[in-house]
Amino acid sequence: METERLLTRQQPPNADPDPTTESAPHSIYSPVLRNNYGDDHDESNTEINDTEDDVILEHGMTASIHGEGHTTNNLQTLMHLLKGNIGTGILAMPIAIKYAGLWVGTAGIFIIGFIALHCMQMLVDCSRHMCRRTGRPHLDYGGVGKKAIENYLYNTPQARRVFIGKSTKVVINTFLCITQLGFCTVYILFITQNVSQVVKAASKGFDLNTRLYAFLVFVLLVPFVFVRKLTHLAPFSMFANVLTVVGLVITVQYCFHDLPSSSTYPAFTSWKELPLYFGIAIYAFEGIGIVLPIENKMKHPQDFPGWNGVLSTGIYLVIIMYAAVGFYGYLKFGDDIQGSITLNLPQDNWLYLSVKLMFSLGIYISYGLQFYVPILVIWTGIRRKLTNLWLIENGESLLRISFLVLTFLLAITVPHLDLMISLIGALASSALALIFPPIIHIMAFWPDGDLRWWHIVKDVIIVLFGLLGFLTGTVTTIMKIVKVMS
Repeated sequence: METERLLTRQQPPNADPDPTTESAPHSIYSPVLRNNYGDDHDESNTEINDTEDDVILEHGMTASIHGEGHTTNNLQTLMHLLKGNIGTGILAMPIAIKYAGLWVGTAGIFIIGFIALHCMQMLVDCSRHMCRRTGRPHLDYGGVGKKAIENYLYNTPQARRVFIGKSTKVVINTFLCITQLGFCTVYILFITQNVSQVVKAASKGFDLNTRLYAFLVFVLLVPFVFVRKLTHLAPFSMFANVLTVVGLVITVQYCFHDLPSSSTYPAFTSWKELPLYFGIAIYAFEGIGIVLPIENKMKHPQDFPGWNGVLSTGIYLVIIMYAAVGFYGYLKFGDDIQGSITLNLPQDNWLYLSVKLMFSLGIYISYGLQFYVPILVIWTGIRRKLTNLWLIENGESLLRISFLVLTFLLAITVPHLDLMISLIGALASSALALIFPPIIHIMAFWPDGDLRWWHIVKDVIIVLFGLLGFLTGTVTTIMKIVKVMS
């Protein structure tokens, strides 16, 4: 796919030079550019601002994964990849398998996982291709989409091409923000439900209303979301990783005790609940948004792609862990499984109660990191449009508290962990993980003649699969939420 002629491909006839070439001097931003119709068109200010925002976003996305200013070796990259993919999704794998059936659900994790991995590989290929085409050192997810559509529309007048490219980036970043804020909502629900179990067990039956627990979590998160520098969150993030690993080990070892026969449970449940399974499963493969930031900070980025590269190795491990936790978790607890497997752990043993607290504390810490991305994307987009000095100084703080309130309200409106996970997965994660990458792949490589007919067929099939999951998963989950809440 990445042929040598990509390095020497010339601009198509009548195409305008890319105004956002980062390696070129700023003098390329001349006051007047000429579009394909030969008309004079002033693009200087909008293109310069767009480039500055691109740099801020790409740097911020990368810093949200790695911290500031250092590169990573292959092992560190693998650890970042595992950390970015293993979250609350792995704890929901057992209930996902409940919705599909023991064997169909387990097999589906491998199928969806390998498709998601292939889409990640395509996104990396597209990023490298578009970096060569534009002279940029690296691009984020939205930047790749923007450059790919502009590449595909190279014969279109520049003003229209730039507008469509920017709109594409806005759409991708919107889905990224929905996904990240969805994760934050799930985090509030997860902490609320696990802590309430611990309090009830410790107090011998005393309990509070679920919404009151959620409000207490909201209050505790207020100071945390105002931490703006990731360097201040880094030590807490490492502690959260340790808590997650320890909690996961204790949870998995419990699942291996006194297992019933696999014939006890159905291999396949029903078609009507399969969309719920899809939503939870694709939610779990939440890491496509961090793939490019991780690659951008590698010492040896050539080791990242490929079926035996760092990316594939990491996702292979993730798929195996998801399948193992899902299979044995459902086999252990059966139809009594809840939205998180931690909610099924014994409530009369402090070892397992401590696991609930470990995960809750780890996820509380991770909230700030997940919160960072939508704030970065949205505030970067609106800050340069502000003229009021007070809003310029305080607008980001207002945005932070508004999004925290939003995630809190969503959590108390739909206090069902599995349904919220399924909704976020079907509505947003499916687009990022399955729908956008094949479309970007076609747009990036089609003008160069690098795509064969079977590439197109394969990409279209993946897009259709993603759209099917997107539509059926979203509709089915919303209908289930309405039914449960009524």
